[in-house]
Amino acid sequence: MNVLVIGGGVIGLGIARKIHIRGVRGITVLERDHVGRGASWAAAGMLAPNAETEEIDDFYRFCVRSNELYPRFAADLLDETGIDIELDDHGTLYLAFSPEDQAEIERRYRKQRDAGIEVERLTRREVRSIEPNVAGAVCEGLYFRGDGQVENRKLLAALAAYAENSGISIRENTTVDSLIIDDGRVTGVQCGAEQIHADRTILATGAWSSLIKFGDERVPFDIKPIRGQIVCFSPEGRLINRVIYDPKGYVVPRADGRVLAGSTVENVGFDAAVTTEGVERLKRMAIEILPTLAEAEISDQWAGLRPFSPDGLPVIGEVAGLAGLTVATGHYRNGILLAPLTARVIADSIISGQPVNVPPGFAPQRFAPSVNFAGC
Repeated sequence: MNVLVIGGGVIGLGIARKIHIRGVRGITVLERDHVGRGASWAAAGMLAPNAETEEIDDFYRFCVRSNELYPRFAADLLDETGIDIELDDHGTLYLAFSPEDQAEIERRYRKQRDAGIEVERLTRREVRSIEPNVAGAVCEGLYFRGDGQVENRKLLAALAAYAENSGISIRENTTVDSLIIDDGRVTGVQCGAEQIHADRTILATGAWSSLIKFGDERVPFDIKPIRGQIVCFSPEGRLINRVIYDPKGYVVPRADGRVLAGSTVENVGFDAAVTTEGVERLKRMAIEILPTLAEAEISDQWAGLRPFSPDGLPVIGEVAGLAGLTVATGHYRNGILLAPLTARVIADSIISGQPVNVPPGFAPQRFAPSVNFAGC
């Protein structure tokens, strides 16, 4: 079986690895730029299914299941490549620094507790006992023990190393213009004047998914790029041990002492530029949480484009009336978190020949149930 994976981010590379482990050979990853250098590279690596939800639904359950796969995922990648992705399970804090923040804490706590999400409410003293460098103005906080983070760039390096070591072909600087469709089946892709054929095609192109034509048809779902900017501080010594949110943003500690501050949410098309306004906003937010950062060097800043679907949910599965194609896009702010489970369900589908086992609300055809590709 020959398989084309369109997209070399964490989702595409994760799928390529998993189907290779399951015995598939003849895998080619096509990447429009350089593998692992898009939204996956620009992320902060948070694994926060509990801190970022207020209800238990299909999406939350999918996030939790994927998060539970991470310890084995990290250990396997270390064995396979020698790269430690720095899985951190210290949990996540959500803090209040004003009466308005406290009202939000109260609202979130009641809703999450009533939904059955595991959350603890901490006093100011309890917060500062576990994170003493948090600002003295902190009022209270919520603690999510089941959340964590990984070093997403090391994760991408590990996935790329697995591909290289395993004979998975990676073609960079290769832009896919359209899918080749023959009598209702995808048989490959058109890249400029070149055609590349395969038995199965997996579309994992993130924010660029809607730019690829389905034969002569417009792509049957709309994925929008949403810019997120991040600032990286390099303080002297480690300041915190956990990811910390407040209503304005978050700070993420790295094992080497760096602190990431993120992230903006900007609907600006395919503009991945860093802006002065965005950087200043993130600095203010980070210093509110950790005043010591006011004296720290800003060692880097960057932006990425998250793939956002119209309803904010991932787009995973088959397109109705179109054989040989599996879609895995629209992960928005949860691409790193959802990579292990997305890879698993797609690999299961390819090996078994059965539809991808995801909630119906993730299906691509929820946006265009009437599209007919038989004549393409």
